[in-house]
Amino acid sequence: MKVGYFADGPWSHEAIKLFTGNESIELSFIVPRFDTQDPVLKQWAEKLKIPFIPHPNVNSKEFLQQVAEFEADLFVSMSFNQILKRDIIDMPRLGFINCHAGALPFYRGRNPLNWVLINGESSFGITAHYIDEGIDTGDIIEQRLYPITETDNYGSLLEKAISECAHVLAAAIEKIQSGKRKGTKQETIHPVGTYYGRRSVGDELIDFRWSARRFCNFVRAISNPGPNARCFINEQEYAIIEASMIEQAPEYISTIGEVVGKDSSGVVVKVGDSTVLLAKMARVIDNELKEEFVPSFRIGTRMQVSS
Repeated sequence: MKVGYFADGPWSHEAIKLFTGNESIELSFIVPRFDTQDPVLKQWAEKLKIPFIPHPNVNSKEFLQQVAEFEADLFVSMSFNQILKRDIIDMPRLGFINCHAGALPFYRGRNPLNWVLINGESSFGITAHYIDEGIDTGDIIEQRLYPITETDNYGSLLEKAISECAHVLAAAIEKIQSGKRKGTKQETIHPVGTYYGRRSVGDELIDFRWSARRFCNFVRAISNPGPNARCFINEQEYAIIEASMIEQAPEYISTIGEVVGKDSSGVVVKVGDSTVLLAKMARVIDNELKEEFVPSFRIGTRMQVSS
């Protein structure tokens, strides 16, 4: 099977290792993201002696004519960032497939690993699917679910997803090679599903009115290598690196965002329903995180979402 690879980043590096170890797959060319032009993928192209084709518009007639010459059987996308139109989707005889770190039809769109944690899910999915002209709406070829533990955060889910996405994609290609081309319609799983947009500047600000569970889920959802949850004490911005629920913490009404306790493990802060422990924080200067520390702010200190 001749494969054209549209890709970027560590996700794609793991997958290409599996492709090159499979004698039944022949990579015909690599198309990186145009803005980054992944140097690791370029090294792979040189090693495999195949074309490395950065292009600002893969839907253009010029690009389509260029890749048509390879007569690839299948196109594969792994973390590619251009919107694909009908002509390129329909070019390879076996279709154009993508790997998405979400259990489609849920968690379509951007940042699914952040959102599963924000939503307090007990598992996350990885889906290999055919590409159509919608956003993550094509028929499902292969889907697997992975548990989320209480100690997982964005970093740990990302590490797991980078590795497992390659295996899910490889399994999907094996199905296609064996003749199992028909996928599962997403509407047979759920008629609507969910979609999430790109997270942007300002979304990292935490709300002390949230419940303790929602608060802690948010902290771990955008932890390193994300921007980390942010708050202010007076004019100083802080990143909340680590927060946890407090066992048997009572629910009561009091001043939201106020430090109500402290010990060697950090400070206890009042949130919407009960309290949480803030165990690690860092000052933020010019949007750069400084050295992490265990907070020891005096009782009565108030944290807020703006300076």
